[in-house]
Amino acid sequence: MLIAVVLFTILQVAVAFLVTRIPAVRARAHAGADKNVMTPGTLLLGEGLTAVIALLTGLIMTTIEKRSFADYGLPWNAAFGKRFWEGLPYGFAMLTLLMGLIAGLHGFSLGGLALGGGEAARYGLLYLIGFVFVAIFEEFSFRGYLQATLASGIGFWPAAGFLAVGFGALHLGNPGEAKFGAVMAGAFGLLAAFSLSRTGSLWFAIGMHATWDWGETYFYSVPDSGILAKGHLLNSSFHGPGWLTGGSVGPEGSYLVFLVLALAAVVIHFLFPARQESL
Repeated sequence: MLIAVVLFTILQVAVAFLVTRIPAVRARAHAGADKNVMTPGTLLLGEGLTAVIALLTGLIMTTIEKRSFADYGLPWNAAFGKRFWEGLPYGFAMLTLLMGLIAGLHGFSLGGLALGGGEAARYGLLYLIGFVFVAIFEEFSFRGYLQATLASGIGFWPAAGFLAVGFGALHLGNPGEAKFGAVMAGAFGLLAAFSLSRTGSLWFAIGMHATWDWGETYFYSVPDSGILAKGHLLNSSFHGPGWLTGGSVGPEGSYLVFLVLALAAVVIHFLFPARQESL
């Protein structure tokens, strides 16, 4: 596992060095873009490269460890297949339930459209692709390679719990994030691990993760782990206490997330019954 972490770090530094040699990228960095505001370009470039580096690291480790991507929870014969397309509406439905609960308690208003026509479609598609990259990187890293490697030594759920803590802690580096929001990110990690245990792959979790983030950032136009987006769909607004709305964190910081994640786990339990181990 240490080899993989070192390898990923080396590749990330090398790629970042090469990318920043590109004049347009260097000029943008020197322009001092607001790190608190996401754009489709920064999302696609940053997360796309990170996802590719993570997968390249995994490819190298399959050779070293004589394993396959399926052993890491990412079978390529199921790539963007049935489970992924099941996960997409599931993640959006989870977030919609959360936003509906907050709105029902008078903490959220949709407002009018901020974008229309072709511009709305363009931003929506670009953000969706970008968040698929985010989901591939985060799910493969935390619920894929690291999960498989740790689970071989300490068991599936101890590994999932340990990595959920790390996943939540990682979110504390986001501008506007708070401790409770990080805890909820870790809880989402446990839900993703549960879906992995029931479906046998990460593709459902990748779809679920992507549309949860897309729904926050673009569709409902609220902060995503403390980060706002340029080119969001609605002029929505929060109004109410932080325990309800999540405050600067966004809906992930709402106490209602507990209820939504618990309900989502129950539905996954019935959608994907536990697989019987062969004797």
